[in-house]
Amino acid sequence: MACSTLAAAHPSPHTGKRWHSLKSGDFSAALAGSVLGKSPHFMLHHIAARPNSAAAFRTGRVMPELSTESAPIGSSDVDNNDLPTQWWLGLVVPKRHARRAVTRTLLKRQMRAQAEQQRDRIPAGQWIIRLRAPFDPKHFPSAASSQLRKAARRELESVFAKVVAA
Repeated sequence: MACSTLAAAHPSPHTGKRWHSLKSGDFSAALAGSVLGKSPHFMLHHIAARPNSAAAFRTGRVMPELSTESAPIGSSDVDNNDLPTQWWLGLVVPKRHARRAVTRTLLKRQMRAQAEQQRDRIPAGQWIIRLRAPFDPKHFPSAASSQLRKAARRELESVFAKVVAA
């Protein structure tokens, strides 16, 4: 009881999620899209369309027919995927470029943070941020160092700056 009351009084910051996750089947189409930004370690792909998996959420009928009256016709989807203001995000961090899980997690967090920070400045559609080369372990010996975090953040900022400026 106390937990549910506390949760209602203090909503989680994740409940107002602004990005939708890309499903695995949509990655190939988004990766085939245009490359809008590139750096030594990251590449940013974009396609200005809804993913194919989002079509499963659209339906013509809201409810099945009831025995007492006819069902309403129309779409009142919660997600409302037909709006052009939808953003989907996919992250690609291969093991061959980031061997340790802690490093992959650090990089994904930096990618998500940068995408969230830039969301209002970039066009809607499917976005993929891909790690395309490993960070040199000689410069970043710790798997989750603050130097690696800062370097990734700076590089991601420069990649998104190319998109925002265009």
